[in-house]
Amino acid sequence: MQVPDYKLARKRTKDEVLIRDFKIDKSLLKLGVNKKYFIKTYGCQMNEHDSENIKGMLNLMKFEETDNMEDADFIILNTCSIRENAHNKAFGMLGRIKHIKDNKPNLIVALCGCMAQEEGVVSEIIKKYNYVNFVFGTHNLDELPDLLQKSFYDSKLNVDVISCEGNIIEDMPVLRDNKYKAYVNIIYGCDKFCTYCIVPYTRGKQRSRRKEDIIKEVKELVKDGYQEVTLLGQNVNAYGKDLYDDYDLASLLVDVSKTKIPRIRFITSHPWDFTDSLIDVIKNHDNIVKFVHLPVQSGSTKILKQMGRRYTKESYIELFDKLKKIDGISITTDIIVGFPGETEDDFQDTLDLVNYCKFDGAFTFIYSPRENTPASVLKDNVTLEEKEQRLYKLNELVNKYSLESNKRMLNNNYKVLVEGESSKKGMLFGYTETNKLVNFKGNMDSIGKIVSVKIIDAKSFSLDGEIVE
Repeated sequence: MQVPDYKLARKRTKDEVLIRDFKIDKSLLKLGVNKKYFIKTYGCQMNEHDSENIKGMLNLMKFEETDNMEDADFIILNTCSIRENAHNKAFGMLGRIKHIKDNKPNLIVALCGCMAQEEGVVSEIIKKYNYVNFVFGTHNLDELPDLLQKSFYDSKLNVDVISCEGNIIEDMPVLRDNKYKAYVNIIYGCDKFCTYCIVPYTRGKQRSRRKEDIIKEVKELVKDGYQEVTLLGQNVNAYGKDLYDDYDLASLLVDVSKTKIPRIRFITSHPWDFTDSLIDVIKNHDNIVKFVHLPVQSGSTKILKQMGRRYTKESYIELFDKLKKIDGISITTDIIVGFPGETEDDFQDTLDLVNYCKFDGAFTFIYSPRENTPASVLKDNVTLEEKEQRLYKLNELVNKYSLESNKRMLNNNYKVLVEGESSKKGMLFGYTETNKLVNFKGNMDSIGKIVSVKIIDAKSFSLDGEIVE
């Protein structure tokens, strides 16, 4: 049994990152014949893409996916540790699964992802959730086939979580959720160690994939007819720093642009690593979308320092102003309210920043203390009621500017990648280059294509349009 260890997870050395290809024993290729699996994913795009890899491995072993837990022979939860709410949802789901397993004792249950890398979580599973068959983490995702096979023959809880700086596994099987746009990992882990964030402990150190492997993957996606790629990383702007002397994200974007993929996105950016050369590349390449997600977290320089963000309110605004010079760019952000020690003046600084930047959208959260992070031991003198009031006030402002941004699009034509049928009956949906959701009437043969749509109505979170013939 290997359980997570925060001391090992925090360790950073200059040891060379091991890069190896995915391998699976031939004896496992029929393990899933006549068996079904159910997967539930929590968290960010990295987790979503990990689940695509999990599905790829299970598909390779001849498992069939089901969207009904009660029909499954194998249930796997791919978890997120970024906030307490994600924890509660995952543990709540485990409670639901217990009732299924009571009536179906041969059901295999697994938990993986970032929660699996937390000492407290694994300790709680061992004590209270011993009906779980196995737990594995972010560093040994590729070991799923072997762990699954063992569980079919041994019903005891097996915890196999590696706490390390991390390696890179290439050629992982993948079963993508979308036929037209794809996630492509370019860098794993994070070395920023923001005081509130557990990601550097759960995902390991920053380690970049080789540019050749990334370009090869994108070229294959182009060949398969994909219209869009999103380059992924916990801190995507740090790409290449650990691997090359003179090749960074800007360089990679230029090379990915040459593959002629119609659309290129990248997330998530840290303001610390956003360079002028990167801004120039976004500006000067038509297939790099004019959209940047740039988390600020707080508008107070004092709180930013306590968060370990390593920039000031003023330097963030300076970067923001540079980006806004790109014609038609859309900028979104993340904001945390109620960080320990946040005063009304600090919160007002955040509102002032939002009033200045007028973001196209924002993900907003109440601060959630995470186990073993420096911020978790800070004195928190802000009541929950105050935090909720601040979040409400912030959301009112964010939604106001989101609506204003959308209204500016009225009566103009935009290129929309059509993804499928909308939840609005009789309509299709898709996204603009600036990541705005558009619902519109159109023919089914438009799905998977980039079409021109005129915006005829604007709401805070979506647009309505009509296709331009």
